[in-house]
Amino acid sequence: MPKLTILVGTMYGGALDVAEQVKPLFEQAGYAVDISEQPSVEDVVQANDLTLFCVSTTGSGDFPGNFVPFVRNLKTQSPSLAGMRYGLIALGDSSYGDTFCGAGRALDDLLQDHGAHRLGERLEIDAMETFMADDAAVPWVEEWINTQQLKVA
Repeated sequence: MPKLTILVGTMYGGALDVAEQVKPLFEQAGYAVDISEQPSVEDVVQANDLTLFCVSTTGSGDFPGNFVPFVRNLKTQSPSLAGMRYGLIALGDSSYGDTFCGAGRALDDLLQDHGAHRLGERLEIDAMETFMADDAAVPWVEEWINTQQLKVA
């Protein structure tokens, strides 16, 4: 059974809620799913079949506290992520202007700088437009699984 790891960067639990809401969709598609709230570089270096990031933005485009060590270590260790296939759900608030979904955008750039391959487009969820982030995330994941032909069974 292929493995999907969902790495979560969250301040108030919104990104974790999204991860928990989309997990069954991947299980139905034939994946064994792990959710990591304290991600490490080893989580992305290991041979996962697929990785999904659910990352909220805090402050002025910053990473949530639980995600800062992961990003710092990814930058300092600079591993090759050439074999990594991933998706990205970024949560933010457009009232912050240019820093809207800043953490998700910065993570996307960092992963691609290390050779990772994003499947499809990044989903950016705006708290000003979507009260419950999973209302946007669930249909996006359903489409992502179908469009990227990720179903196993």
